[in-house]
Amino acid sequence: MRKPLIAVLMSSAFVSMTCSLQAQAADLIQVYQQALANDAQYASARAALSAGMERVPQGLAGLLPQVSASGSNTRGDNEQIIQNQGGNKITSPSVNVRTNSYNLTLAQPLFRWDRWETYQQSKLAQAIAEAQFAQVQQDLITRVAQAYFDVLSAQDNLGATQSQKVATTEQLASAKRNFEVGTQTITDTHEAQAAYDLVVAQEFAAINDLANKRSALQTIIGEAPANLAAMRAGVVLSAPQPATVEPWVSSAEEQNFGVVTAQFNVESAKRDIGRNRAGHYPTLDLIANAGHTYSSGGGTGSGNNNNAIGVQWSIPIFSGFAVTSKVRESIALENKARNDLETARRSASQNARQAFLGVNSGMAQVKALEAAEVSSKSALESNQLGYQVGVRINIDVLNAQKQLFSTQKDLSKARYDTIMNGLRLKAAAGTLKETDLVPVNALLDR
Repeated sequence: MRKPLIAVLMSSAFVSMTCSLQAQAADLIQVYQQALANDAQYASARAALSAGMERVPQGLAGLLPQVSASGSNTRGDNEQIIQNQGGNKITSPSVNVRTNSYNLTLAQPLFRWDRWETYQQSKLAQAIAEAQFAQVQQDLITRVAQAYFDVLSAQDNLGATQSQKVATTEQLASAKRNFEVGTQTITDTHEAQAAYDLVVAQEFAAINDLANKRSALQTIIGEAPANLAAMRAGVVLSAPQPATVEPWVSSAEEQNFGVVTAQFNVESAKRDIGRNRAGHYPTLDLIANAGHTYSSGGGTGSGNNNNAIGVQWSIPIFSGFAVTSKVRESIALENKARNDLETARRSASQNARQAFLGVNSGMAQVKALEAAEVSSKSALESNQLGYQVGVRINIDVLNAQKQLFSTQKDLSKARYDTIMNGLRLKAAAGTLKETDLVPVNALLDR
């Protein structure tokens, strides 16, 4: 009675520990929150956005009044030297002279086309920073999801390999027993031993691969990942909506953040042409000045105030062809920006098409592999029964086991790839948001 009681207690403890680990398993949303707090790339992009938000105040500053104040306080000795008719020089007593002055100047641009274009460019620069940050946000979602499912795939691979190892171990023991009693040949034993040695090597590779995948996830979230919630068995994946590729491609060509950034770059390049052409334009400024000077020495003092207001203009005549060269350069850069925009549109369109096809082909592959899993299980059971009655040999059972475990691994990977293609499809279309992780997270066994 004592041994069964101990076995029951150990079994209960194991079940409790397993349930505790399952309860503490981190899901995709929790891992994404960790990435938001700790991912270095995301933090860098957030800092770049903060820097980009300062471009507008800097551009506006060139259109606002510029006020400056200056002053001086000097002290010196003044000696007067007089030469008389006899050629003798007479030096007057030294007089200590002090001079205090200050000047306040205000300059308000009235017409400076280059500064106006710079201000408009600063708005575009801020919009570019916002679009680039949105792109990084989408990239973070896909990077976290990919790293998460890479870990799950590596765990599935390791689990299938270990299950195959257990089955191969049992088959090896059976082959040895049958050989000892003379019902099978040594060939069966050697085949089982070879299969066992191979699966042991595969297990070491699977353990190393899992460690690498967990390390990749750690790079994103900044700490060693906890136990991850696995995919629920028999999940049903949803097809993309809309179900045709054209709306996705159209959205990608207009809303993809890479395309949006390229569009802003084209507009900025246009403004740069106007800014450089302004080198031929006159400038006009309102100038106001208030100054005061006071000097004292020898018991006397005098001072004066100088106040003035007016306009100051300047007309460029010749600058050594520098302005013309800069205009030609900016026109060439605008042409480059237009071609970059076309490249971005084509790339976004291609990514959307590939992701759409990936989702649909992935769902078809999942259905086929689900059917293959059922068939593989039936084939394994038939081979095991045939092995017991002597109509199948050991290698038949080993091959059937290998086929089943391989099918299960391929099925899990097909599900992960289909989910990732769905996220990439939304990213290519420029519509991927944090809320899109919620339905994916619902597929996990939390």
